[in-house]
Amino acid sequence: MALLIRGGTVVNADRAFRADVLCVGDRIAAVGADLDAPAGAHVVDAGGRYVMPGGIDTHTHMQLPFMGTVTADDFYTGTAAALAGGTTTIMDFVIPDPQQPLMDAFRTWRGWADKSAADYTFHVAVTWWDDTVHADMGVLVREHGVNSFKHFMAYKNAIMADDETLVKSFRRALELGAIPTVHAENGELVYQLQRELLAKGIRGPEAHPLSRPPEVEAEAANRAIAIAGVLGTPVYIVHVSCAESLDAIARARARGQRVYGEALAGHLVIDDSVYRHPDPAHARAYVMSPPFRPPHHQAALWQGLQGGNLHTTATDHCTFCAAQKAAGQDDFTRIPNGCGGVEERMAVVWDAGVNTGRLTPSEFVRVTSTNAAQIFNIYPRKGSVAAGADADLVLWDPLATRTLSAATQHSQGGFNVFEGRTVRGVATHTVAAGKVVYADGELRAERGAGRYVERPAFAAAGAAAFS
Repeated sequence: MALLIRGGTVVNADRAFRADVLCVGDRIAAVGADLDAPAGAHVVDAGGRYVMPGGIDTHTHMQLPFMGTVTADDFYTGTAAALAGGTTTIMDFVIPDPQQPLMDAFRTWRGWADKSAADYTFHVAVTWWDDTVHADMGVLVREHGVNSFKHFMAYKNAIMADDETLVKSFRRALELGAIPTVHAENGELVYQLQRELLAKGIRGPEAHPLSRPPEVEAEAANRAIAIAGVLGTPVYIVHVSCAESLDAIARARARGQRVYGEALAGHLVIDDSVYRHPDPAHARAYVMSPPFRPPHHQAALWQGLQGGNLHTTATDHCTFCAAQKAAGQDDFTRIPNGCGGVEERMAVVWDAGVNTGRLTPSEFVRVTSTNAAQIFNIYPRKGSVAAGADADLVLWDPLATRTLSAATQHSQGGFNVFEGRTVRGVATHTVAAGKVVYADGELRAERGAGRYVERPAFAAAGAAAFS
């Protein structure tokens, strides 16, 4: 069936222009002025609104088994929430247990994701090393379209990758044309600081940011960048939360090193005062790693996005309900780490970015969609409103307002870290694979409609992006 979006202003990363957008099946067939609607086409009037590429959230955790529990959002509820906010593709994480074959974990996650309502793709974590990991990385790249591998420098005695693993995995990724991604926190230092705080009787959520100060993140970011620099591989630093890590990225990029940085919507607008809330349950809801930071770090992150040293915006969507978070009521190290935001990201970044003059609409598209598609080699299939691209679109009303709240969200987490924030600029319609899946508050997500997106290796970057 055909869909014609008429009378809007198309916004791509390079320019904005008045045009109609015709979608036939799951692809964009034409972008231009005064397009004719084919017989039987569904027509949507986009007058007064922007038509932009669907958002790409580069960092989510749906149905994640973590810290003795499983996230409240599975691949259906989490991606349905994403569609309601204008995000049409998520990049989730396969996280093998230590000693678990990467391919076994990958097959498990693919099974879980069959219910996804939006398109999805995977980073695969390297949590241990031997010759089978080396071999499985090759199978994942060559046969399953995985071109990024995640490395946790945190979470000692669990999934932390030591320096030997980093070196061997980074080198293997380079051989395969894949990009290493890094959660940058010094896991040993975090562990020791946690032990010291508990020994002092500081056991509540206020201890969480004390155990993970900016220096802990910056040390790991500098180390990962140095290893990548020696080996000659690019590297992508996830959820950059502090000025010190941003400085490490900026210095490396000034030397010509290919380093990319990701900012979370939450880190851009929420500060560390949340951990001192008088209600411990409320404070526990904000426990994630890296933690929220003092306000001057938010200003630095915005400068990073404006100056081109941070490239993508994400959420680290990883939802736990109050009862799950209460597992750490007497010991902050047992609070399941994670917050939501996949539904709110686009509106928060627009409101705090475009409405303040920090970003232009085209720059907004760049940091919410296009850069992600280019860095992870799915552009222009994703991240562009152009003929031949996937028909993943968001219609955006820059004047409409919405108050963000757990009472109205589609996520199952039961808490909203942006609670009470009123944003100006929201998605009115979301189109995924040529179908209207969200329209003026009505969510039409379909279980299992999401497609697995293969991402070609960078060594094969000349391969047809539309295949």
